[in-house]
Amino acid sequence: MLLLGILCILFSGCGGPVSSGGAASSGGVASNGVPDFPREFRGAWSACIYNIDWPSAKGLSASAQKSQLISILNKMQAMNMNALIFQVRPHADAVYKSNLEPWSQWLSGSMGRSPGYDPLQFCLEQAHARGIEVHAWFNPFRALSNASHPTSSNHITRTKPHLIKRYANYKWMDISKSESSRTAINVIMDVVKRYDIDGVHLDDYFYPYPKKAYGSFPDGKTPAQRRSYVNSFVSGLYRDVKSTKPWVRVGISPFGIWRPGVPSQIEANVDAYEDLAADSRKWLKSGWVDYMMPQLYWRDYPAKQSYSALLSWWRSQGSRPVWPGIATSRINSSDDPGRPASEITKQVALSRSIGRNWNGHAHWSVKSLMQNRGGISSSLSRGAYGAPALVPPMPWVNSSRPVAPTGSRSGSTVSWNANGASKVAIQVLINGQWVPYDVMPAYKKRTAIPGNAQSVAIRSVDRFGNTSAPIVVQ
Repeated sequence: MLLLGILCILFSGCGGPVSSGGAASSGGVASNGVPDFPREFRGAWSACIYNIDWPSAKGLSASAQKSQLISILNKMQAMNMNALIFQVRPHADAVYKSNLEPWSQWLSGSMGRSPGYDPLQFCLEQAHARGIEVHAWFNPFRALSNASHPTSSNHITRTKPHLIKRYANYKWMDISKSESSRTAINVIMDVVKRYDIDGVHLDDYFYPYPKKAYGSFPDGKTPAQRRSYVNSFVSGLYRDVKSTKPWVRVGISPFGIWRPGVPSQIEANVDAYEDLAADSRKWLKSGWVDYMMPQLYWRDYPAKQSYSALLSWWRSQGSRPVWPGIATSRINSSDDPGRPASEITKQVALSRSIGRNWNGHAHWSVKSLMQNRGGISSSLSRGAYGAPALVPPMPWVNSSRPVAPTGSRSGSTVSWNANGASKVAIQVLINGQWVPYDVMPAYKKRTAIPGNAQSVAIRSVDRFGNTSAPIVVQ
């Protein structure tokens, strides 16, 4: 796949994310005449709840679960993707070894029962070996997605029932109680401290989506009060993560429409600002996230929920990256009958051309890429993802360039010492043109390259995404 990406760049007809105008950003020419390495967040969500993406069913053996996860990561690597948003806390449970919360039922089939290994640790080892980031995805306040689900004795609905409210068929932590926020932050920070994750990711479930038959969430609070609780939680979480491991990115994926009528033509059946207590524009403007990933799951037309209009609005609300969530799962689906794969490739292209901020987007969800639904994975591999890209840096946190690596070449192998860097980014000079070749963990220290490469450029990449000046080996 890497060689295919190079050929696609060198010869017309395939496309490739190395030029300006609708392509992954590169930012100019670096030292030694080597172009900057392309930058683009290319992510996908993997949901554990209800076995949406992984594992495919409850109660699979550890070896079967591992095999499925390796298949996902291999697919992402082959497609030149660089980030997996991996659900680790569906509803006050754990997809990792925890002393705070029980094992998730979606693994073994029974809450509290170990799957026989640590899925998050396994995911991190396998993803990092492929140069892929892992953003641990938490649901901070949902206690149960179905009140009838059996719970273990150490689940929060049994250990702290005073924090739990029933709404429709959900059980939810009452955010108006400070203990609820402390509990959620303690769980998240436990993972930040113990695991080598690259990001903390939250979705849109701060409060449950409203149901007319059940009225308002039963906490007796006003929408403004609820927003204040959520804002305090979001800002506090960001502060705690950055003070502990500043290179860990914090991202949130809110409902894709901040409020109905914003922009003016936009319609929605839910007001996330009022109904979900999600003042996501404030989080972006205030710098309480390292990226915002609004769920822009609609087509570009009609105008009432236009993908491009919404993305343009979001990207004008702050200086931090806005990487839209794209509903790849709606290709040829009952949710959106007739949606072609071309709608998704169009939205990927629009994510590169609209507004400002670093390029990036994420697919809901990875299963649709595994299925190659409507040929979307093949199309992206041939075109938009024809060559690798680095996740954009975080200059608002750290902009120091790492030390350049040392390196050497022996025929079709290059070796390096990256001086403690996280990754290396490699480009090759073929027929007089520099092209991106690979992103891989620095600890591997060597890799094969095309035999006809005239020169090879190697950069060190640190945990913040900063790159060193390239070294060129002949």
